[in-house]
Amino acid sequence: MRIQLARLLAVTFSSALAIAAATPAGAEDTEAVVVVNGTFSAPTVPSGKEWEAGIDGWTGGGRVSATRAAHRLGLQAAYLQTAGVSTRLRGVQAGATVTLSWDDSPDTCAKAGGGDRTYTVSATGGPPLSLTTNPPASSTNWFIGRTYSFTAAEDAPQITFTSTSNPTACPALIANVAAKQTAPPPKQNDPCAGGSASSQQCKDIAGDKEKIDKCPATSKECLASVAGDGKAEKDGIAKETQAVDDFGKVPREQDPNTAAAALCALPDALTSDVQPGQAPVPPSNWWYC
Repeated sequence: MRIQLARLLAVTFSSALAIAAATPAGAEDTEAVVVVNGTFSAPTVPSGKEWEAGIDGWTGGGRVSATRAAHRLGLQAAYLQTAGVSTRLRGVQAGATVTLSWDDSPDTCAKAGGGDRTYTVSATGGPPLSLTTNPPASSTNWFIGRTYSFTAAEDAPQITFTSTSNPTACPALIANVAAKQTAPPPKQNDPCAGGSASSQQCKDIAGDKEKIDKCPATSKECLASVAGDGKAEKDGIAKETQAVDDFGKVPREQDPNTAAAALCALPDALTSDVQPGQAPVPPSNWWYC
């Protein structure tokens, strides 16, 4: 019984290791990335047509109708070209890890035994990955859930799907392109980075940091010898405190007549030559003065 239990545990453990080993690179990417027109739904292939050149938001390639594509989600698909079909992931920054996912299929015009439908997927910062669709069978034959992971080498990296089929007619179809990412850590704004490190101020800061690193954590005297005792700062705080106290001691009360006398000097000068009867309202009644 113990031997059987040990064997069962060994099999279970080895199976778990196999599952873990099969986890694709980039599987930890969880933040959704917008793929412009990743379902290739725009523009809609006109009624009565099975395909049309051009894809909104993409360069190269074209669309096949939802009827011809016969995708399980009822989506239109994109047909690939040897010149490539590409777009940019605008929400991705350099350094982010990205995982693309999509579905692929041979086109309906690819006959059984007519040769594999092959293509590559690549991205700025990632090597190309070569792929082969399910076998052609005069109908679509979708493979669901292709993935490709890479680290972005620039902001808004470009992704490209390129047909490598020979013959070039009836290239592979792709559909339902999506992406997830793990964003890079935020950039640190170091004022002493790059060429600024040679400035005198940055040299002084670096020298002081080296001195402080050599000081024992419990040595107040050592730290004060580098950073100073703060006398200038303390004196400045004392001056500001005294200024506030002095401001609070200034008398704020004054006789209203005394204050008015100072205010009335100018209007009195302007109205002193106005004689009685020259104004309907005597200047003495214009305001306080």
